[in-house]
Amino acid sequence: MLKKRIIPCLDVKDGRVVKGTNFVNLRDAGDPVAIAEIYDQQKADEIVFLDITASYEKRGIILDIVRKTSEKVFMPLTVGGGIKSVEDIRALLNAGADKTSMNTSVVQNPKLIQQGAQRFGNQCIVVAVDAKWQDDHFEVYIHGGRTPTGKDAIEWVKEAESLGAGEILLTSMDGDGTKDGYDLPLTDAVSKAVNIPVIASGGAGKLQDFYDVFAETKADAALAASVFHYKEFSVGDVKQFLSEKGIMVRL
Repeated sequence: MLKKRIIPCLDVKDGRVVKGTNFVNLRDAGDPVAIAEIYDQQKADEIVFLDITASYEKRGIILDIVRKTSEKVFMPLTVGGGIKSVEDIRALLNAGADKTSMNTSVVQNPKLIQQGAQRFGNQCIVVAVDAKWQDDHFEVYIHGGRTPTGKDAIEWVKEAESLGAGEILLTSMDGDGTKDGYDLPLTDAVSKAVNIPVIASGGAGKLQDFYDVFAETKADAALAASVFHYKEFSVGDVKQFLSEKGIMVRL
């Protein structure tokens, strides 16, 4: 049985980490490389960088951050935000990213999943899915959660897998930022619909939430941001808690 992964997420804007005002509690706050090093020391299994101002002009900033981070840390790096082409994927992988995460661009052009997987391997292609409950189904949103697509999330992840996605980064828009726990119905449905790993995201607020998402769904990993950034607990605290409750993790 594969060990479950715990993954911190950093939103990067103009070369700085942004996630609320409490970032000042971290050493060298705002410097993504320094923060990534902290999570590396805490034995995070991976780290996700999301370039939230990923227009063409800003791409050089995130490439520089990825280069510097890959020199300092030994955990896999997943980078997302504004990836629109195979050339963008190549640039990030060449800079030191292990995986690339795409949402809006692959909803609008699903062939990009196939092109990326054929060129670089399925393991490099993460499809990020932002989903929200609508009437009787989970709907996919793009443009940072601003635009509904009409796509059913369960059907979309199946399509993404068939096109060559190696992993799904699943964010519950209903749960995101609430600290009320992961969206278990959404995570359960998606993780049962595909045979590739699913990362649960959105809603982590307490240690029990990490246990619940692993005990009650087939999620392979759990991602969180604010609980780690605000030092409510560390990656190590989560892993120790899970281990004591019988969930296999890398300590």
